[in-house]
Amino acid sequence: MTRLLAGIDLGTNTVRVLVAAADPATGLVPLWADQAVTRLGEGLAARGTLATHAVERTLAAVRRYRDRARALGAREVLLVATAAARQARDRSAFLARLQAESDIHPRVVSGEEEAELTLLGASWGLGAAGGTFALLDIGGGSTEFVVAEAGRTLAAVSLRLGVVQLVERFFRSDPVQPSELAACRAYVDARFREEAWSRIGALRPARLVATAGTPATLAVLDLGLPTYEPARVHGHQLTADAIARLTADLARMPVAERARLPGLEPGRADVIVPGAVVLAAALAGLGLSEITVSDAGLREGILLAAVGWLPESARQDE
Repeated sequence: MTRLLAGIDLGTNTVRVLVAAADPATGLVPLWADQAVTRLGEGLAARGTLATHAVERTLAAVRRYRDRARALGAREVLLVATAAARQARDRSAFLARLQAESDIHPRVVSGEEEAELTLLGASWGLGAAGGTFALLDIGGGSTEFVVAEAGRTLAAVSLRLGVVQLVERFFRSDPVQPSELAACRAYVDARFREEAWSRIGALRPARLVATAGTPATLAVLDLGLPTYEPARVHGHQLTADAIARLTADLARMPVAERARLPGLEPGRADVIVPGAVVLAAALAGLGLSEITVSDAGLREGILLAAVGWLPESARQDE
């Protein structure tokens, strides 16, 4: 049975919402989507708790999205919180306030479940993928890898490695200094070697799909779009050479200049460089030369899981 639902992905850097008709057989018919950079995880790595102003920004976005979703007729609003809520020492107080002020029951998912839901959303968005492929989700507070084949997960890894943490740790200069960029690259490479490649690289995925703000923003810049166009970004092939070129260009610009670039989402100018570093490291580590960008990810997966949708290949195996 088709249900009109809203899904909210409450991330460390961004809050994303999707209102869609969800059906267990056919998937989603999106009605409205939006996102806002609220940076819930600002300063979290150093402090261990959520900053008051970051909480206020995030709660305001959730209330706004709840109101819009209900106005559109959504029967349920499903909210999934990820890395910042997992990591914060004061998460219980934050979640209690979130529920009290929004009348939404938040669910904090593990990194592994976040990866599975993101895979579900990307699988719906991109359709069948031949052979073994990897999915990369670069978030504000964590990065998830999944390797799948024929709708079945072979391995999933969640690293406590996000763009907000990286920008706060490595990028103190404006514009970025070459030494800062090199230090960030070395750190990301080391984390992948220690925590990901023994499980992900060993499966030798033939294709890398990437979702979330970093690959989408780089696709916008690579395509030269004046604004974000989901239909053109979704499925775009972003090469390693293009990522290297864009990273070098962006690193040379002050943050204020990056923020004026057409198509760059407000609030993403400072985190796009570390995000590009993570993306390049993933490609290099897997020995691949390009990624496929997916506009669909966690928020789609939230709704698909709620109605029990599965990729066709997985349904055939049942």
